[in-house]
Amino acid sequence: MNLFSRSSLLRRPETPAEEPTAAPMAAGAAVSPDPRLAALTGEWMIDPAHSRIGFSVRHAMVTTVRGAFLEYTSRLYFDGRRPERSRAEISMATASVDTGVEQRDAHLVGRDFLDARNHPRIGFVSDAVQLVGKDVYRMNGDLTIRGIARPVTLDLTYIGYVTDPFGYERVGFDGTTTINRSDWGLTYNARLAEGGAMVSERLRLQFDVAAIRTPTPA
Repeated sequence: MNLFSRSSLLRRPETPAEEPTAAPMAAGAAVSPDPRLAALTGEWMIDPAHSRIGFSVRHAMVTTVRGAFLEYTSRLYFDGRRPERSRAEISMATASVDTGVEQRDAHLVGRDFLDARNHPRIGFVSDAVQLVGKDVYRMNGDLTIRGIARPVTLDLTYIGYVTDPFGYERVGFDGTTTINRSDWGLTYNARLAEGGAMVSERLRLQFDVAAIRTPTPA
C-alpha cells in the first residue's frame, strides 16, 4: 500500500517478546480490541501521496495487469474501543485510472468498461465493521461502479501507527476484496483462439492506506 516510510516509521505497538504469535480466531470466537488502539479513535483521511487504491486482473490467461486510481477523496472514522462503530467512505475519480499504458487506460474509461463520461465517480461506503482477529477487521459495504451498487466485503489488516517527523499522526491498513466485474455491468471481453477470455471476470481490489488524523476543530 505504499505506506509512509513503511519499512521503518510505520509500526505496530510494541509487543512483549514472550507473547506468541496470534493464531487465526475460530469461527464465532469473541475477539477483544487491543486497548492500546483506543488512542486512535477519531476522524482520519487517506493520504494519496503515500497510499494506493488499486486493482489487478488476469490478462490473456497468462499475465496480470495492475492499475490504480490516482484521484480520490475519503472520510474515515476509526473507533479503537468499539470497532463496529468505525466507518469509511471513499470516492474515486473514474477517469484517473492508470495502468501505465495510455491506450489501455483510454479503453478502460470508455463505454466498454467504466464509462467515465456518464459515471465519473466510483464509490465505496461501509455499513458494518467487525474485529475478526488480532489486527484483522472485516468491513462490509456497498461498492458503486457505473451507477450500480452491490455489497462487498473488505478484509483489512492493521499495519501500525506513527507520528511522522512533521508531526502528523499516521495509521496504516491493508485491505483486499475480490469481485466479479460482470456484477457491475463490466461485461466487455474478447475470446482467445485457444479458448478462454482476454480479461478475467475476477478482479482483485487493493486498498493500501496510510491515513492522517483529521485535526479536531478548536
